[in-house]
Amino acid sequence: MRTPALLLFLLIALPPLGGCYYVQAASGHLALMRAAEPIEQVRADPATDAELARALARAQDIRRFAVDTLGLPDNASYTRYADLGREAVVWNVVAVPEFSLAPRIWCFPVAGCLSYRGYFSEARARRHANRLAAQGDHVQVGQVAAYSTLGRFADPLLNTMVSRGETYLAGIIFHELAHQQLYIADDTRFNEAYATAVEEYGTRRWLTHTGQTAALADYERLLARRGVLDALLQRQRERLAAIYASGLSADEMRVAEAEAFQQLRLDYAEQRAGWQDGPTFDGFFARPLNNAHLLALATYRDLVPAFHRLIEHTADLPTFHARVAELGALAPEARHAALAALADGDA
Repeated sequence: MRTPALLLFLLIALPPLGGCYYVQAASGHLALMRAAEPIEQVRADPATDAELARALARAQDIRRFAVDTLGLPDNASYTRYADLGREAVVWNVVAVPEFSLAPRIWCFPVAGCLSYRGYFSEARARRHANRLAAQGDHVQVGQVAAYSTLGRFADPLLNTMVSRGETYLAGIIFHELAHQQLYIADDTRFNEAYATAVEEYGTRRWLTHTGQTAALADYERLLARRGVLDALLQRQRERLAAIYASGLSADEMRVAEAEAFQQLRLDYAEQRAGWQDGPTFDGFFARPLNNAHLLALATYRDLVPAFHRLIEHTADLPTFHARVAELGALAPEARHAALAALADGDA
């Protein structure tokens, strides 16, 4: 495969600092693209596992549904498949300075400024996270199952996407195609919330369309519990904001911060006691938590209710996408004010 033009740009036009980071990003993406094969070829291969072949066929149905029903881009994305032989395609580092509720921002060619930094190697990601932690930051290293090249390449379907069941597969295809539909530079919260809203709306429509009543009920329960978690984490951020504005000494704030996270665990345990079965967030709460964990989720979740309300008040998905594009064209302050008004019920 000839090296794509964008990768050549990344390798030639590297900034003075961070060149090694861009080299790993470009070479990691190139390796992924080289590993991808046409899905029909993979399905026809006698060595392909029958379950994988069925999942790949279902993925093609989901992709067509995304185009025909959700108004998402019709291109060559998700027509090829790559098995990377690992559980994640990249590992994202989120970092938050101590006593802050604003994540660090990194800026890149093409993608603009983001509140995370991705690595194709977990070891590299953890080394970077450790350096930030050593200077006092709160850090998180999170696994990522897929990423979007925003329509500049034909994004392949990955083993990390198909290994978690059909509901997850549908959601992640809808999410990543939404990034191709619309992407606003330098506004991670807007982009991720828009894609998450499309993911959730689309997954509901897909499960309804295919008559998967039990799976739909399970998904609705998951979304309801995510709403509970969102509220708990929002309350935690409010606690922390009050601590950081209190005028306490650094040592006193650290003590109060630890007590706040303990209260968060108690609040979750109270909610968790009423969940007899189904999805939980026990894994999230099993780890030592910090502000990076809170803000990594907030990036994807905080603005989602506003986009869902916008979907409810538009006649069809093409109109919804057009209205989101109008919001994206606003200045950042006006854009987020409009989303806040939507979330508060002003259609």
